[in-house]
Amino acid sequence: MLNKLTFILLVALMPSQLWAQQTAEKLVQETNYLLYLPENYKDDTARKWPLVIFLHGSGESGDDLNKVKFHGPPKLVEAGRQFPFILVSPQAPPNTGWQLDVLKALLNDLKKKYKVDEDRVYMTGLSMGGFGTWNYAEKYPSDLAAIAPVCGGGDAEKAWTLRYMPIWCFHGAKDDVVLPAASISMIDAVRKLNKKAEVKFTLYPDANHNSWDITYNNDSLYQWLLSKKRFRFNQVAVPDAALKSYVGKYADSKKDTVTLMIEEGRLLVKDVNNKIFLKASSPVNFYWQDDSIDEIEFSRNEKGAITGFSLLMGDRKFFRRVEK
Repeated sequence: MLNKLTFILLVALMPSQLWAQQTAEKLVQETNYLLYLPENYKDDTARKWPLVIFLHGSGESGDDLNKVKFHGPPKLVEAGRQFPFILVSPQAPPNTGWQLDVLKALLNDLKKKYKVDEDRVYMTGLSMGGFGTWNYAEKYPSDLAAIAPVCGGGDAEKAWTLRYMPIWCFHGAKDDVVLPAASISMIDAVRKLNKKAEVKFTLYPDANHNSWDITYNNDSLYQWLLSKKRFRFNQVAVPDAALKSYVGKYADSKKDTVTLMIEEGRLLVKDVNNKIFLKASSPVNFYWQDDSIDEIEFSRNEKGAITGFSLLMGDRKFFRRVEK
């Protein structure tokens, strides 16, 4: 499938050039992880299972995979706890932190190797892993059904990418390693933008940095995670007159232009090679892929006239109306 940006932003074609011959090569990133498969995993070959990815803290980085068992769900499994989901606990290399593209590659590989329900993939982590959880969800929100970051933080300016993400965040009020403000700023930002998804925040009044033992020993966390499914838009009907109000030409600050039109009774974006039909999730919100958060959100003036739209697709971009 073509890059989704191509059908939204109309860009000039670059002149043809002669390129030096090149060969395709591949860099393979090795990632070690602990794998737990639930009881009866092998009995039902057709069943798809939820997947929980656990990201450890900085102290468990390195090349000794046993260190990953020190905290969180891997510690519980080591003690005999059984879970009704696949649990994958990767180990970060020393002095690198969590590399988001490596985690993305790991998730893609897990989907190929194991019977993963792609609508029920969850991520949680503590400290450095809490940061990794926030950051991964902000960069790849369409991969996850819900997140549970513990004593971490993210980028509040990118919190809009989590507007459909169920979140349960945990932190210790006396944490002097990662201050509670790191979680509070994220939760405040998400709650301002979140559209219908559940956002919860547990601040333990007496906990310091270790807010993970009490969190991961709480069965309610796992029940809450497993109750969530990956976000999908629900299509709604929009009257023909309303659809026609969106037709026109729009431009961004760089003078890139986008033309919206009606064809076969549906709103579409058209470029030289493609027709992309949009689907309404509300009178002012339109999307094109059910399992992605990418969408167009139209804005109106005080008289109700369409003045432009925001392209919400990994990077927000505003287009103002220039021609009906």
